[in-house]
Amino acid sequence: MTQPHSLLYDKGDDGPYPPRKQIYTSQWQFRKLASSLVLGLVLLLVVLYRLDRTFKITDCLEESKLKDPALADWRWSDIKPSRSLQWRRCYNDTYDCARLDVPMDWLNPSDDGRERVVLAVIRLRATELDDYKGPIFFNPGGPGGSGVFALMDRGALLQTITGKNHDIISFDPRGIGASLPRVDCWGSPEKSRLWALQDVGVVDAHPGVIYDAFARATALSQICEKNANGSSLLENISTASHARDLLEILRQAGQEKLKYWGFSYGTILGGVFAAMYPDKVERLVSDGNVDYREWHLQSHINFLRDADKVMEAFYYYCHKAGPSSCDFYALTPAAIEERLTSLLKKIREHPVIVQASELGPDMPQLITWSHLKRLISASLYQPIHMFKNFARILKALEDGNGEPFYQLVLSEKSTPPICSIEAIPPNVPRLEEDNGDAFPAILCADSPPMEDTAEDFVEFVEELEGISSAAGAVNALFRLACVGRTVRPKWRYPGPFEGNTSHPILYVANVADNVAPLISARNNSQGFPGSVVLVQNSYGHTSLSAASTCTAGYIRAYFQNGTLPKPGTTCEPDYYPFEDIRPNIEDELSMVSYELSQKSWRFERRLVF
Repeated sequence: MTQPHSLLYDKGDDGPYPPRKQIYTSQWQFRKLASSLVLGLVLLLVVLYRLDRTFKITDCLEESKLKDPALADWRWSDIKPSRSLQWRRCYNDTYDCARLDVPMDWLNPSDDGRERVVLAVIRLRATELDDYKGPIFFNPGGPGGSGVFALMDRGALLQTITGKNHDIISFDPRGIGASLPRVDCWGSPEKSRLWALQDVGVVDAHPGVIYDAFARATALSQICEKNANGSSLLENISTASHARDLLEILRQAGQEKLKYWGFSYGTILGGVFAAMYPDKVERLVSDGNVDYREWHLQSHINFLRDADKVMEAFYYYCHKAGPSSCDFYALTPAAIEERLTSLLKKIREHPVIVQASELGPDMPQLITWSHLKRLISASLYQPIHMFKNFARILKALEDGNGEPFYQLVLSEKSTPPICSIEAIPPNVPRLEEDNGDAFPAILCADSPPMEDTAEDFVEFVEELEGISSAAGAVNALFRLACVGRTVRPKWRYPGPFEGNTSHPILYVANVADNVAPLISARNNSQGFPGSVVLVQNSYGHTSLSAASTCTAGYIRAYFQNGTLPKPGTTCEPDYYPFEDIRPNIEDELSMVSYELSQKSWRFERRLVF
């Protein structure tokens, strides 16, 4: 029987210008003097501005630390890296933290410190120890999502579903957050934000934009590889390396076999682990499934197959809710679709202006066709949480009012100012929700070499738009991410994506997922005998986009005693889009499912507004 928390704790290491050779006239001398004074004044203003910005950034950082006592009183760098898990209490004694030293290159391990990776690992302890069942590992997705941040944000909720007789363990995958070294394309948050401000828009916003986007993607790839600073991290960041890291954490935690819950990209990590180490899988829940072969081999395009189904759900449920609950209501679902088409045409030709105001932006803001298309795509991730507000924003834009859109997407609340982002070097641990620079690094390390020309990319976008009119062009960024990449991984797992696991895998999928369709779950399941696909009759990305007491019950039973739902089982959600949400406060699974569905999992962040 697994013993709870058997590893020991490390208590810690507790005047005038120079004379001119020739002066032509007093007028010429005067003009030169005036020019010099103006130039000097400009330079002085630049220096003062930079100093002012420096002081503001410093003040901002100090203020942010004071607001969060957990960050002010404890730092990851307080823990000495070790080749064994040495747990220490952390974050106000709520969790256990450790820093595990592993090889950068698992195929050719080295003791050279420059060829090592330090993984930040975090644990939420089980509280019911009479029937202690060991740890469950989870990955929040991405790639680039921080397991440390995610566990602190929602680990206790996941633990309630799995059972409090499990520990919950997660980690920042190599290149992310508090794991070192970290992927960092820019070296400063200011450069990163300034680059983002040069965004050209969705690739089909206007004629020629697609070529600008292609060139921009090439430039980004080049600067990311250039700024790797001699580290071999980009050569050792494929999912195969992450899976081997996971195995090492498992072993150091004193466990022979893995219990795991992965979301979105986390299903790729779980699938690769299961294919590489099938005899090490005791329980594995794969939720919001990315197609293994599509991700690694690009042999087909599946990921947007259900996106328009989710869009159609907006039309259907808006119409069903009626004008009192859906502000974008029309007499039929088709009429609602036509209304949105008309709004897109209108805003493409006449962007909405949000005027500067005391409560709004301090300078005018434009809401363009690209902004609206990205909002549409983002709303498909969490229909329960987003659709009602989405309808309100559409109605406002139709009326020429961009204020609701601005408050949701463009305000400082949703887009923090540069000074609120800590400028932490890539060799210093940091707590971050996700790392956008790590996303293309991992994706491209897993993929075949990208050799597309701009013309090839144009054809790809046309194919995507044929699959999904709602989100095709917006999601072309997944292919763009690898344009111009030249660094290839030393270790990449190409398949086969199959194996006879020690215990069958439980795949969980919505009936329509905007980026991880049901067909992907079925494809993945085929390679693993005995696995079952549990379908949730809801819309959006992962089962957590809609609360379902039924789904939560099956997942709990799976982790507690290994039981699987019968093949063909479908779970209903607790509520549907536009409905008033009233979770059953007397039902633990109903309440925790509701709370998880309200969390922002940030799957849509890469859409970039």
